[in-house]
Amino acid sequence: MELITPDLGLVVWMTISFSLVLFILTKFAWKPIVQTLKIREEAISEALKSADLAKEEMSKLKADNEKLLEAARLERDKILKEAIAAGNKLKDEAKEDSQRIGKKMIEDARVTIQNEKKTAMEDVKKQLSQFSMEIAEKILRRELENKKAQQKLVNEYIKDMKVN
Repeated sequence: MELITPDLGLVVWMTISFSLVLFILTKFAWKPIVQTLKIREEAISEALKSADLAKEEMSKLKADNEKLLEAARLERDKILKEAIAAGNKLKDEAKEDSQRIGKKMIEDARVTIQNEKKTAMEDVKKQLSQFSMEIAEKILRRELENKKAQQKLVNEYIKDMKVN
């Protein structure tokens, strides 16, 4: 039962020794312990502030990256549109040039055909006139071989002249 209800002397000596240990701890150890805890608390607080700043900076960098990415996308779209427009313009110009060249070639061919046609017609006329002259000459030779036929032809021509 002594353990459950201690003597008064034991309680007094325990109180004195606890007070002495408490006084020594307060006098010599408490300030360094509190100071070390305070330093540790400040270090943790600084680390949390640095982490918050880093987090804010990361979110700013992320926002800046998103803006840069969006600007790059817009620039890419703009360049693509300009390239497509330039390609279409070149295609249209090439089409117009080919149509113009085709029309010129057709016109040149028409002129060449007309010239060839005229030349051919002149050749045909010359040949016809030459053939006609040869035929007329042969006919006249045959008909004018005898004197009677010559006299008859001359009389016919004179009659035609008088009538006209």
